[in-house]
Amino acid sequence: MTANPAAMDFLLTRRSRPAKMLQAPAPDGAQLLPLLQAAARVPDHGKLEPWRFVVLERAACARLAPMIAARGAEQGIAEEKALKAAATFAQTPLVVAVVASPKPSDKIPEIEQTLSVGAVCLGLVNAALASGWGANWLTGWVASDRAILQEMGLAPQEWVAGFVHIGTAQATPPDRPRPDIAALTTWIRE
Repeated sequence: MTANPAAMDFLLTRRSRPAKMLQAPAPDGAQLLPLLQAAARVPDHGKLEPWRFVVLERAACARLAPMIAARGAEQGIAEEKALKAAATFAQTPLVVAVVASPKPSDKIPEIEQTLSVGAVCLGLVNAALASGWGANWLTGWVASDRAILQEMGLAPQEWVAGFVHIGTAQATPPDRPRPDIAALTTWIRE
């Protein structure tokens, strides 16, 4: 067994950076590619690749922001909530939409494919953080609004598992309380 103490230390101390604390610069295409490659190294039973990426660069985020605000109003979403979602896109330097793209399979149920997509989201956040970027995984009502998803080029059966915001962190937020692992763990020894 080969231990990797640096990787374990990273995992035990990793901390997402709130999207509102991210600013330019963000990774360019060459810098983003290895992050996407790392994110794709997840369990994928049947090698179905039930996910894909939509990279929203700064101009695309700025273009989507007013549409998000308008869709929120059309859908009857509280104005404050709709404007907050729009501001998140208006202010962020880069968003990678991790798209769930389930594949028909007699062997691999959709829940396993969905779990693989979630692993991609966390893998992308961790890859960005490990590379020195700030990153945050968000969803919210925008992730399931069909008009917005269609604007991003998603097919009817696809949905967004996470909007991963990536940029330069302005500051390190304080750590939050972490789960009591002893209280959440059951040991079965016999």
